Amino acid sequence: MSKVERRVRSLVGDDGEMRDAVEVVLDNAADGEVRWVDVRDEITSGQWGRLIEKEILVDGETGFALADRDAIEAGLEDDDDLTGGGDVDTPETTSWTKWDKIAALATVGAFVGYAVNPVRNAIAGAFDLVLGPMLNVVPFYVVIMVIALGTGLYSTLLRAGLMDMEKMSMYQERMKDIQDRRKEAKERDDQEALDAIQEEQMDAMGDQLGMFKEQFRPMVWIMFLTIPAFLWMFWVIGYRGSDAAYPAVASQELVVPLAGSVTWDTGIVGPIQMWILWYFLCSMAFTQLVQKSLNIEMSPSTS
Repeated sequence: MSKVERRVRSLVGDDGEMRDAVEVVLDNAADGEVRWVDVRDEITSGQWGRLIEKEILVDGETGFALADRDAIEAGLEDDDDLTGGGDVDTPETTSWTKWDKIAALATVGAFVGYAVNPVRNAIAGAFDLVLGPMLNVVPFYVVIMVIALGTGLYSTLLRAGLMDMEKMSMYQERMKDIQDRRKEAKERDDQEALDAIQEEQMDAMGDQLGMFKEQFRPMVWIMFLTIPAFLWMFWVIGYRGSDAAYPAVASQELVVPLAGSVTWDTGIVGPIQMWILWYFLCSMAFTQLVQKSLNIEMSPSTS
């Protein structure tokens, strides 16, 4: 079942008068296009607006064009058989490359750095060769902003490059199709259809695993690059009471709203220290800025 057909079925199912409105538009669509002046005597402006809002009508050359005549006509047909499964294909699951698996193993290894002091010092010391000189030039809060900007940039690019939004849309499309048919079957009190749809829904549980693999693949690379930078910031401030690599930075006082005068290692919200809070605030802001600037959409379209 196509998106257009589903939208038509939903529209006429919620409002019986919309069936007549859709039929009027179909009858008056010359060369696939229709203008408001051609149908305003037969349908209301509200019905016309809903057809545009649901993208059953889209921009045309001289007026509004039918999104898909065949799908619109199919959406008007009564479909009493809900047991045969949907028309939405399930995409093939993305396979991880050997590099993805290596990055995953390296990420797990980097996590060890949070608990094992030699590993933490080795990773942080290597990053200090690049980030350490910045502390002699700009304040620590600026260094955190630079790190947050970098993580926001590569996390956005990695998600856009490694996560297949078309597949994500197909997964969500299939789940939406099952839910719609289940709703129709309940309204008709069709127990046979409900049983068939329930069985199909159990088979579709694999879709959840497929979506998880699609989402987690870029996260492996994001964590692979972010964890070392995070370890370095821990190392600078001091990890769980250990001595700070840069005591002057850890004890630096700053004034923040609500909390007043604090240092970078002050717990602001429970164990969350000031530097962690500042990093996450900057990271969220820069990530949104990067996405808007590069016009990258992070959510799959199901319209």
